[in-house]
Amino acid sequence: MPQERAGAVEVRGVRMTYPNGTVALAPVDLTLHSGEFLTLLGPSGCGKSTLLNILAGLLQPSGGEVRWWGERAPPRSREGRRLAFVFQAPTLMPWARVLANVRLPLDLLGHARGAGADDARAAIAQVGLGGFEQHFPRELSGGMQMRASIARALAVSPDLLLMDEPFGALDEFTRQRLDADLLSLWARRGLTVAFVTHSIQEAVFLSTRVVVMGARPGRILESVAVDAPYPRDDAFRVSTAFAEHARHLSACVRAAGALPDPAR
Repeated sequence: MPQERAGAVEVRGVRMTYPNGTVALAPVDLTLHSGEFLTLLGPSGCGKSTLLNILAGLLQPSGGEVRWWGERAPPRSREGRRLAFVFQAPTLMPWARVLANVRLPLDLLGHARGAGADDARAAIAQVGLGGFEQHFPRELSGGMQMRASIARALAVSPDLLLMDEPFGALDEFTRQRLDADLLSLWARRGLTVAFVTHSIQEAVFLSTRVVVMGARPGRILESVAVDAPYPRDDAFRVSTAFAEHARHLSACVRAAGALPDPAR
């Protein structure tokens, strides 16, 4: 497992109220440490995706402060401070082949076409899609499309990878296989990951730490360290440690769903 370093993202007193008056986030304080795999877990409507979008700089909070590696501006393309986002759906360009889809962010950053293609091919190989560079998205399975989406994020060599329930629409077999592949990428590349899921089992398998959120308004209720060693495999999924972590998080999520609205 990558050694924990300083904070990559510091969230202090961040809150979010949408124009229609919906309070999506009460004041939130959170530190995402460099090298950790942090998962946001909680019932629907608890603000997980809102918080992730704020971490990505895609949403401006209504109040509070976010710092990325000590700076107030979201990172763009600076060496050692790059950010990438993987959405719930693959969001691939249907008219473009896999290589062009993965190369897109490099093209937008102005990379030379040949160098961009080389970096894209390397990212495609890392997610196990070597040989599918010239396929169109419609020729890929759902799991392969998500691999292409992850490759597109990896092509820019990110330090911070934000993932909004990327495997939620996949069958359980494909989901578990991609979870294992993602952990391998995280460890191999020394990534910092913030991951949103509704799956307690997925959270336990992946995470160094799970942040449980409650709804109405969205807020952090508990931060739970998953201290099982890496690498994790199928044996961990059936271990006593896995079951104990899952039981504890299940209780946390049930409590989160049962909490009354503090505004009432």
